[in-house]
Amino acid sequence: MMLPFQIRPAQAGDVPAVFGMIRELADFEQLSHLVVATEDSLRDALCGARPSCECLVAEIDGAPVSFALFFHNFSTFLGRKGLYLEDLYVKPAHRGKGIATAMLRRLAQLAVERQCGRFEWSVLDWNVNAIRFYEGMGATVLPDWRICRVTGDSLRDMAGAPPAA
Repeated sequence: MMLPFQIRPAQAGDVPAVFGMIRELADFEQLSHLVVATEDSLRDALCGARPSCECLVAEIDGAPVSFALFFHNFSTFLGRKGLYLEDLYVKPAHRGKGIATAMLRRLAQLAVERQCGRFEWSVLDWNVNAIRFYEGMGATVLPDWRICRVTGDSLRDMAGAPPAA
């Protein structure tokens, strides 16, 4: 069956479109004030000398309409790497076309191909539509785990580093 979209690895030329979708995602999550990334920092993370993440894009007629940014983590209990999905976003005008489902399936395929022990991501507790969608795809939403995060000055404090200038 021919899909109306194509999924492929992101390239340097996709960075402006992906960064635009990151801003859209931040707006949706009401977290725009936390975006300090730039197109340059994203380009370096994806395509620099030491890439720290990977990205898939779904495109329609050559234009990216979705992205999935991911990287490898490691499970000490499994003794194997895992695949962690940092963000998945589909532009509102292109939702309901099977793009998110196809992106998750492609990421699961990559996890299997790369012999990952698991495939994980986080979801905001208020995003009940996403939770239902993920559970419908076979994911288990773990109720007893919470994300711990240290950023900015708190990170510098924890590290014993001087305050940022």
